[in-house]
Amino acid sequence: AVVWAAVWNFAAFFLAVYVFGGFKIGNTIAKIVSEDFINLEVIFSGLIAAIIWNLFTWWFGIPSSSSHTLIGGFLGAALMHALVGNYIEIKADYTDISFFETLKMSFSKLTTQDVVKFNKVIPIFLFIFLAPFIGMFVSVIITLIIINVCKKSNPHKAETAFKQLQLVSSALFSLGHGLNDAQKVMGIIGAAIIYYHVDIIADPTYTTLAVSDRFDFFAEHYLWVPLVSFIAIGLGTMSGGWKIVKTMGSKITKVNALEGVSAETAGAVTLFITDHLGIPVSTTHTITGSIIGVGLTKRVSAVRWGVTVSLLWAWVLTIPISALVAGITYLIVTLFN
Repeated sequence: AVVWAAVWNFAAFFLAVYVFGGFKIGNTIAKIVSEDFINLEVIFSGLIAAIIWNLFTWWFGIPSSSSHTLIGGFLGAALMHALVGNYIEIKADYTDISFFETLKMSFSKLTTQDVVKFNKVIPIFLFIFLAPFIGMFVSVIITLIIINVCKKSNPHKAETAFKQLQLVSSALFSLGHGLNDAQKVMGIIGAAIIYYHVDIIADPTYTTLAVSDRFDFFAEHYLWVPLVSFIAIGLGTMSGGWKIVKTMGSKITKVNALEGVSAETAGAVTLFITDHLGIPVSTTHTITGSIIGVGLTKRVSAVRWGVTVSLLWAWVLTIPISALVAGITYLIVTLFN
């Protein structure tokens, strides 16, 4: 199952290029922070924070969101970069004031700076909450329709048919997963290349393009970036997917073949819609909401709410912890730079 998912994760590259017409989510991620506050230390610190939190949650089998981890890390490192810059500037101008007074003035200046692009970030934060509910709503509808259509079918034959259909639904969800998550890494790499590669910035074609089209121009000229990103998401699924699969497939609620088809289809629909809109969402949250939805069609008690609450805590903590770790990492990196 994990190998099957990994193959379709990579196949999503072709879906992005030939069906969705570009890398909209990568474009969004690359622009959540103002370019004035991006440097290689910021990007490095954000990625280190994302790696640390993702490894921590993977080790304990917690289905956290790599999307939120990357976003939190990127934002936290950029904010710390701006704060450190403010501190150095204020300390140079006011040599006689205390550390805490300088820090207070640095934070005050930070509130006036356009570090975070809220027009990009606000939709992302809204869909942190919307994506699981959309997945849950769609899965409830799909499950009820299937149950109604198949209520007179032979149970054994129906189970066999849905096991075969699950190959299709899992492939669709894996396409959505690859389409969404690989582009998030692309966005971070793209930010580094776009802002530091003199040739691409100086290219007359690039400078005359609308800002919304520049990321696709970058992707065309650096095709290795999307290729490596989609390969990496597939390899990551193959190498470490079993712990998360166990939690998703059995600990939230028991899922049979029919319910698996419903949950995966609902998750895929949600991911395809958000990719079309260019809004990065958590594939983990989306499929969790879908699984809860199929559990609710049986009875409320069919959902193991203790596990679900633990997952919710992990989701709530992901962005602030990633931002904090990224900020600390940035401080350490700048000390040795």
